Amino acid sequence: MMKLTGSRWMLVAGLMFGCMGVFVKLGAPYFSNIEMVFYRSFFGLLIISAIMRTQRVSMVTHHWRAHLWRGISGTLALILFFYCITMLPLATAVTLNYTSPLFLTVLTMVVYKDKFNLPMTMAIGMGFCGVVLLLHPTIQRDQLLTGLLGLISGFLAGIAYINVKQLGILGEPAARTVFYFTLIATVSTGVWMLFNTVHIITLRGFGILLGMGSTATFAQLAMTHAYRTGNTLVVGSLAYSTIVFASVFGMLLWKEVLPLDSWLGMALIIAGGVLSLWMSPRHPSPKQ
Repeated sequence: MMKLTGSRWMLVAGLMFGCMGVFVKLGAPYFSNIEMVFYRSFFGLLIISAIMRTQRVSMVTHHWRAHLWRGISGTLALILFFYCITMLPLATAVTLNYTSPLFLTVLTMVVYKDKFNLPMTMAIGMGFCGVVLLLHPTIQRDQLLTGLLGLISGFLAGIAYINVKQLGILGEPAARTVFYFTLIATVSTGVWMLFNTVHIITLRGFGILLGMGSTATFAQLAMTHAYRTGNTLVVGSLAYSTIVFASVFGMLLWKEVLPLDSWLGMALIIAGGVLSLWMSPRHPSPKQ
């Protein structure tokens, strides 16, 4: 059996993230998106704590600021992402979340004062044209705000992925990085739930929450390992496999048949994101 190495772990993460989206959509009739983020994080916290104990990974860190930024950006992105999954077709919600490379490329060019060349500009433009095509035929007028929130989730997810890479450069183990993310997400959404309605957990609901928490945690571990050990550009490109898995799940489980314009938009977003990743200027890795 082929051993998974480096960037290939992103394919595992893509499949697990797709499965997580399925559980989120299944849980929509029973829980709010805040509750699902809490339970996803809480179950994940239990799982990752057990893994850390088995692997003898210490919880002590000297990089709490980096973990805090990763936790905040990741939690906000997850809240918006889960909300979009409950309101939009699964493939559409996932694709909007995966616009992060487009935003990151623009921000990186601005921060480092790089010049926008024609190929780079065309790649970014291609991706955002895909966003327009995806939103226009798929989303009704009353869902436009949801679509925009999906774009914001992509922006925040991109920031979170940068934090993951920085923590890897700082030498933080994958398990510890996931632990602090799930801890921050659990505490913040738990406090939020104190001021809102909390739904009763049925046996079916418990199964959905357990599946969501398990797949999300293993996806985080696989993704973190991929970014730490694989080629960043290859990993970023393979991350789009989640869209493929989500599309298949949406068609098989909910008969979500998107119009041709939507599929073309998704293809443009993927192509624009991958090209922008590969054409982005290279800069020295951040140091401690």
